[in-house]
Amino acid sequence: MPSHPAPTNHEVASAPSADPAAAPAAEPRSGWIPGTSAIRFGGDYNPEQWDRETWLEDIELMRQAGVNLVSVGIFSWALLEPREGEYDFSFLDEVLDLLAGAGIDVDLGTPTTVPPAWFWNAYPHARPVTRDGVPLGFGSRGIVSPSSPEYRRAASAIAEKLAERYAHHPAVVMWHVHNEYGAPVSDSYDEASVLNFRGWLERRYGSIDALNRAWGTSFWGQLYGSFDEVDAPRTSASVSNPAHRLDFARFSSDALLECFILERDAIRRHASQPITTNFMATSCPSVDYWKWAPEVDIVSNDHYLTASRLDAHVMLAMDADFTRSLAGGKPWVLMEHSTSAVNWQPRNVAKRPGELARNSLSHLARGADGILFFQFRASRFGAEKFHSAMLPHAGRTSRVWREVVGLGELLGTASELRGSRVEASVAIVWSTESFWAQDLEWRPSVDLSHRERVEAFYAELWKLGVTVDFVHPSHDLSKYRAVFAPSLYLLDDASAANLRAYVEGGGTLAVSYFSGIVDEHDTVPRGPFPGMLRDVLGLAIEEFQPLREGGHVAVTGSTTGTVWTDEITLEGADAVEHYIDGPAAGMPAITRNAIGDGAAWYVSTRLDGADLGAFIDDVLSDAGLDVVPPPSGLEKVVRVADDGTRYVVAINHAAADVAIDARGTDVATGETTDGAARVPAGASRIIRLA
Repeated sequence: MPSHPAPTNHEVASAPSADPAAAPAAEPRSGWIPGTSAIRFGGDYNPEQWDRETWLEDIELMRQAGVNLVSVGIFSWALLEPREGEYDFSFLDEVLDLLAGAGIDVDLGTPTTVPPAWFWNAYPHARPVTRDGVPLGFGSRGIVSPSSPEYRRAASAIAEKLAERYAHHPAVVMWHVHNEYGAPVSDSYDEASVLNFRGWLERRYGSIDALNRAWGTSFWGQLYGSFDEVDAPRTSASVSNPAHRLDFARFSSDALLECFILERDAIRRHASQPITTNFMATSCPSVDYWKWAPEVDIVSNDHYLTASRLDAHVMLAMDADFTRSLAGGKPWVLMEHSTSAVNWQPRNVAKRPGELARNSLSHLARGADGILFFQFRASRFGAEKFHSAMLPHAGRTSRVWREVVGLGELLGTASELRGSRVEASVAIVWSTESFWAQDLEWRPSVDLSHRERVEAFYAELWKLGVTVDFVHPSHDLSKYRAVFAPSLYLLDDASAANLRAYVEGGGTLAVSYFSGIVDEHDTVPRGPFPGMLRDVLGLAIEEFQPLREGGHVAVTGSTTGTVWTDEITLEGADAVEHYIDGPAAGMPAITRNAIGDGAAWYVSTRLDGADLGAFIDDVLSDAGLDVVPPPSGLEKVVRVADDGTRYVVAINHAAADVAIDARGTDVATGETTDGAARVPAGASRIIRLA
């Protein structure tokens, strides 16, 4: 175990004992986390909050709980670089050596989410600025202006120093750049950001005339004569140009990604371990993760259920499915979730007995080969002292600690699931750019939030027991029997053609209202709505007919719609259901258009609950999928190993025992099931199928 001596005061730290210059050129490792023999289990560890005696106690408790991976250093910039250009790695040297000696691996973080006080004092112009022009100050967490050259230089420097020192440390098996990019600061309106935005626009459009055409600046006299005249879309007297807002959202996500790549590349010059950054898959709408996912070696994600929601476990599953989709189906890491209550939601409801394991196994079932928490030991001070932890304030006698130890034991028995994949024949379209555009101001109704329809469709598929992938509309969709587009307001020509080709090739597409309305510049194509999807849906919409608050309409087949209706003219599609009353009475409400070997469905009103479930079931049946819904509250997902071995992970969220049809062996107990496996209320089982 190497020892790295601490530098003297005011001295730049020496390199570690292993000479990086003597090592071969660093190349990224393919596959999974090096040295893995089990499901990865652990969490954030913040030793800077504790004395050495506590470190020793914590490491022993980690061993007792079966912890094999911890994230270290994420909030340590001020300790590691107490003054600009002066580095002190003494505490990190000792912590990493102790962890290595205990056989606990480290996901080593770059601390660039918390620039030190000296940075804020030295570079006040690097402060992030809100859309209203308010500069934000020091004292929380989160990046400064992502376009600040001083920040980028300092962040790259600390990342490189860490990589130089610890690239060959036996504890370090993965690198963790920054923390939760996009939260709490996702964009900045400071001068450096404005300058970078202008350069981004010039590269995107090539000329100011092209920008004027794309943004439709002839409306309201917003024409620009040069890129130097373009500002960030600050708060203005009325509604800002939506195309301007949309491009600034794209730019802001790209600016954060540039920061990640700078740090990643600084690490890669010295280290070969995989590099990640923790996404917040469905919870951070400011980052386009489809663009980010190819830039990380391993996809990792933070997800905290909204505890006050009765369907919080369903939304947890949705986030896990989206994360797996970002990973391209490969194993991924749940980098953070909570053992019990968090402290930053309006109602921080504690988890009930068994919920910690159910939440964890939902992620395991949906492809995670790493289950980690924030954090190992609960903080006694600071903003998150009421946030749950693996070791809570109540200590080792607490139920939470007992459940953590129990989860570690269970995951230890589940090692054979490592590397197995989740298979899905159904997908939901997720387009971050479309969501950015749809959720801007002055849309035809305030009830058009993109998130509501995505959640509604996913929840009904979950109840039907259907495992779902998420896809971008430009992706190859040929593997899916059915694709749902609950909320696809914006669509470019290539993606629209891709959806049509999918249907013509035998796929079944189901589209909900207010989709295909604009192109990538938030411009309405010539002709009736939905211009981008008019041909594939085989219909034209003469006029939107949104409903008044609380309004509803009757649809044939005893179905009730709310929020929205369309005046539809059929252009090849068949009417499946009609409106009985309301502003579109007598007109088609649900349609089906046969194209090539497939079909495209359209639902022009908001269906909920059983009505939406019945619509989805009809679409699945049309796609040749016969679905048998599981018992209420049962979550069941199949993982498939490379050798064909199949594993069922069954999680019972209900208050009564259920039985599942599964013939095989319980991975945890070795018990053989004869085809009717019992899953007790609130419990879970992992069964290797015969």
